Amino acid sequence: MSYRSVFRADLFAGQTHIVTGGGSGIGRCTAHELAALGAHVVLVGRSVEKLEATAAEIRADGGSASFVSVDIRDEPAVQAAVAQVLAERGAIHGLVNNAGGQYPSPLRFLSKKGWEAVVANNLTGGFLFAREVFNQYMAEHGGAIVNIIADMWRGMPGMAHSGAARAGMLNFTETAAVEWAHAGVRVNAVAPGFIASSGMDRYDPSFAETVIPMMSATIPARRMGDEDEISGAIAFLLSPAASYTSGACICIDGGSSLNTKLFPLPDHDRMPPQGAFHRAVRPKAVKGK
Repeated sequence: MSYRSVFRADLFAGQTHIVTGGGSGIGRCTAHELAALGAHVVLVGRSVEKLEATAAEIRADGGSASFVSVDIRDEPAVQAAVAQVLAERGAIHGLVNNAGGQYPSPLRFLSKKGWEAVVANNLTGGFLFAREVFNQYMAEHGGAIVNIIADMWRGMPGMAHSGAARAGMLNFTETAAVEWAHAGVRVNAVAPGFIASSGMDRYDPSFAETVIPMMSATIPARRMGDEDEISGAIAFLLSPAASYTSGACICIDGGSSLNTKLFPLPDHDRMPPQGAFHRAVRPKAVKGK
């Protein structure tokens, strides 16, 4: 069995794409899809164990992958990582800024340290990687960048640090799309809604028990999304099909960002998942929900 992408198998043949946060969750799934479409995928993250495991999966499936362990918040380390990729591969055709993380907390209990850590992960690190990829390669050769943000419209109660950072990344996306267009660089964003991804297992158990079961009730699709429903949009934005798309943000949330919470949502099963990722692992926090 292999990744069942809707795109043609050689779409990214001969290309090199970087996926930050590529060792788990949406990043892991995206790396698998890009590799299945012919790309050599460079996985970036802090956990060597996770990166090695994902690279091994891709190779076992017949794809091509390597990895670089780096803290995306460390400017010199990011500069060195991009230089290393170019030394080994000679080109960077696409960058998926997926790495990030957050934790639930009311505003009143957020410490300065916690706030700055989440902003650094979800905003500063993405900026550093995009800037370095642009300066070291794309400024002369063009390319595509996709930034992963979140459903943060109308605020993000319970995760204000993440909401502020993701909103900043959207504005960065829009700004970079204008400033870098002359170089043939397209910059877009994808905003996932509630996705059944491994990141949910890092939350406090009380969050999984109380909040996660309520999520589907607010989604017009009446279910959470899967990781491959995000990676498919990323692949589109990296592809020539998006050649006139830049500065855009695609919301992939089953319509949840449009729900006023006043319109009744009947139960249904008319929007099934695509089931493309053959190695998908449903997080423990949402199993059976």
